[in-house]
Amino acid sequence: MKTGQINVQTENIFPIIKKFLYSDHEIFLRELVSNAVDASQKVKFLSTNGEFKGELGELQVEVLLNKEEKTLTIRDRGVGMTEEEIEKYINQIAFSGAEEFVEKYKGEEGAEQIIGHFGLGFYSGFMVSDRVQIQTLSHKEGAKPVQWESDGTPEFTIQEIEKTDRGTDIILHIAEDSIEFLEKDRVQGILSKYCKFLPHPIVFGTKTDYQDDPNGEKDDDGKVKRVAVEVVNQVNNVSPAWTKAPADLSKDDYDGFYRELYPSTFENPLFHIHLNVDYPFNLTGILYFPKISENIEVQRNKINLYSNQVFITDSVEEIVPEFLTLLHGVIDSPDIPLNVSRSYLQSDSNVKKISTHITKKVADKLGQMFKNDRKDFEDKWADLNVFVQYGSLSDDKFAEKAKNFTLMKNTDGEHFTIEDYKEKIAILQTNKDEKVVILYSNEPEEQFGFVQKAKERGYDVLHLAGPLVPHWISKMEQSEENISFARVDSDTLDNLIQKDEEIPSKLSKEDEDTLKPMFEEIVDKEKFSIQFESMNSADAPIIITQPEFVRRMKEQQQMGGFMGAFPDMHNIVVNANHEKISDILSTKTKKSQERKIKQLTDIAMLAQGMLKGEALSKFIERSIDLV
Repeated sequence: MKTGQINVQTENIFPIIKKFLYSDHEIFLRELVSNAVDASQKVKFLSTNGEFKGELGELQVEVLLNKEEKTLTIRDRGVGMTEEEIEKYINQIAFSGAEEFVEKYKGEEGAEQIIGHFGLGFYSGFMVSDRVQIQTLSHKEGAKPVQWESDGTPEFTIQEIEKTDRGTDIILHIAEDSIEFLEKDRVQGILSKYCKFLPHPIVFGTKTDYQDDPNGEKDDDGKVKRVAVEVVNQVNNVSPAWTKAPADLSKDDYDGFYRELYPSTFENPLFHIHLNVDYPFNLTGILYFPKISENIEVQRNKINLYSNQVFITDSVEEIVPEFLTLLHGVIDSPDIPLNVSRSYLQSDSNVKKISTHITKKVADKLGQMFKNDRKDFEDKWADLNVFVQYGSLSDDKFAEKAKNFTLMKNTDGEHFTIEDYKEKIAILQTNKDEKVVILYSNEPEEQFGFVQKAKERGYDVLHLAGPLVPHWISKMEQSEENISFARVDSDTLDNLIQKDEEIPSKLSKEDEDTLKPMFEEIVDKEKFSIQFESMNSADAPIIITQPEFVRRMKEQQQMGGFMGAFPDMHNIVVNANHEKISDILSTKTKKSQERKIKQLTDIAMLAQGMLKGEALSKFIERSIDLV
């Protein structure tokens, strides 16, 4: 038996490694299984290039749980290690055998598939173990099997053992404070999370499968019975869709992989983007466009980041622009290290290149879809709208490209690009300041009367709805020349699209001074401001508006754009040219005047959905009396 000490620079390094190597202790299984896959990849590579001439056999990795012995074993049939290699790779902390291997065979096909480049991975096992054993037999001819053992201190032992099968067993003797890792479901969950797409079979116990009866026995309906059979539980798919060429995949394959990623999702994605870049950086993956709900937060963290098919994280904010986190799918890049800080990711040149490439790829895909099949693109626009708006708000380069395929739908269901729409409405909806005014409604049904009045004037009204609309239209007003947006109910039509011509008022200044106090007695002066406008006599006698600026600020505030409360003020706009207003002046009694003002004001409030509760009940009773 040989004894020695692990070569560390300070006596305190081992407790640090044991307790704080990774923030999440479950990572140990990813690290050890990845090492086992590396060992399998190495022996496969050496066999291919002729350095290893033995029988490869099955290269699966086994995870073995023994609850009684309190052990968890990771077994591979890879290259194995000699005693000298254990001294080199295990006893010198952070010396990476994978890194040395890649460097030695640099440029040879297959060498780049080695996962590990960080030599501390093995020591993650000590985070959950009182004692760790390595039992290994090298692939090298004449090698002797050896066992390395340590109890979590710098002391170790190495001795020869009996072992006939090539490869390595990492045996973890699980500590009392980590017994959760002796539960089958817990181990299965970790393997499913981190090892689901590793390139060699990962086997963990057995599972129950239902198959046709081997004897062909049939049920009462004449169908072959299904019987329960215990089969090997392979936890991973060794050839996920993103590792294949797009030409080898059908739409069903892409949809099937989507359901494999998100088994609880029943809707198919709208479409996908297959990433495949090998210069100046390595990047593969598949990104899916889901049907995006208005609750943007629900959509996030659905992109899984991998490195050589090893799961790293589902928080990819540092890898892709924020708006792209609404997409689903997989990104795989060996150029993104497995264990790095967020600040590193933010400053890494490869990460920045990857981010830029993905943004361009998404924009190009959307532009291509619009160009190739505009009708289909329009059909999908309701689901794409929020995503494109979000992208345009958060990324200027995307916004520039998006101008060409961003659509706006009017209340008649027609779709237009920004430029096409400006051209359509320019003649009628250009105001006296030479600015094209774009009218819109967020709820055409609720704002039906306002929309219809606008259409009667020959104006067109867009249907713009969604959580990002206030921010998006502000962005458009800044980036596009001579346009402004105004909700169709935010003011009178004559004020929304001001022309040079003026409509004379039927009310004198004295008339307005007489009427204004009457209205102020009826309404809450803290919430409503009374103003008289010379409007078309065919327009409503009273309309209630909220200035575009005020309402937009309030909506942006709700989305987190502003601090503090914004006042909820509305205007009661009295049509000075409507006969019902003139009629109030000619009414003899104050009570009758108040009754008419209250009725007309309530009608205006009803049109804006502001009449509720007791006020609505009284309005109904009053209306019945007037019949």
